[in-house]
Amino acid sequence: MPRIEPVDLLNAYCEGAFPMGEDDGSISWYRPQMRGILPVAEFHVPQRFARYLKQHPFELRWNSAFGDVVRGCADRDSTWINNTIIDTYEELHQLGFAHCAEVWRDGKLRGGVYGVSIGGAFFGESMFSREPQASKVALTHLQWRLKERGFLMHDTQWTTPHLAMFGGHEIPCAQYLELLHRAIRRKVTFM
Repeated sequence: MPRIEPVDLLNAYCEGAFPMGEDDGSISWYRPQMRGILPVAEFHVPQRFARYLKQHPFELRWNSAFGDVVRGCADRDSTWINNTIIDTYEELHQLGFAHCAEVWRDGKLRGGVYGVSIGGAFFGESMFSREPQASKVALTHLQWRLKERGFLMHDTQWTTPHLAMFGGHEIPCAQYLELLHRAIRRKVTFM
């Protein structure tokens, strides 16, 4: 099984690249020409979902079941999260760089989101739901935490309809790199 050294992964993030696992167990590196971001300061919660949040029956936790969140994200028919990715991000979590927002109900993990923080940049990796709205709840609380802590950017790699409803959009790689280099120099912490 290939291995990604944590320092190599952190350096890649700082240069705008990220890994994805392939079906054969190998790792490919990406640096798309258009990058998805989710605005931190201007994060938008749709009105209908905001009403849902006010009465949601979930408990939110941070970093209490990181490996379970990553495996929950990998638990789908088609995934880029192979064993190398799981092992690498669990190691980054132990080193204090990878974090997750977890959504629980009745003592069971129902959804979550995980990613990597470097300075004031958060690199969102994946999210999952085991029941409706759970990943949106995790994402919303993550965004609020990033804003509260002074983060400058949330990289989503690409933009999906799910992210677009919260204001996610794409910017050219050159603009992304400018924002990235400002963000990683910012002195903030996730926890």
